[in-house]
Amino acid sequence: MNMKLSTLALAGVLAAFSLAVSAESLEERIQPVGKTCMAGDECAAAVQVADAGASASRSGEEIYQKCSACHGTGAAGAPKFGDKDAWAPRIAKGKETLYTHALNGFNGMPAKGLCFDCSEEEIKGAVDYMTSKSQ
Repeated sequence: MNMKLSTLALAGVLAAFSLAVSAESLEERIQPVGKTCMAGDECAAAVQVADAGASASRSGEEIYQKCSACHGTGAAGAPKFGDKDAWAPRIAKGKETLYTHALNGFNGMPAKGLCFDCSEEEIKGAVDYMTSKSQ
């Protein structure tokens, strides 16, 4: 019988301690991890938006580095960099077609190759760079 009382007493102490700790930290534990800040809100004044026109244009070779995950390995049917046989039929369609496919996506290639911070001119530069090394 003493064993049962000891067990019950211990369970009661643990439950009381748990409630005390939980009550103190409950508000802290359920706080949101962040908050939404919309344009026009006071908190939005601290947010700085990068001016796309203010940045220097990156070279085709620099942009190609972002493309190399697919064009370096041939993933999803991408023509590999420097593979003249794979690029020849694509190059034969003309630069404008290649630019359109690179910018808007084609077959397994997503628009801009998922380079959302790349300008249209940078994408075209990457196409020029890849095709110049594949002729």
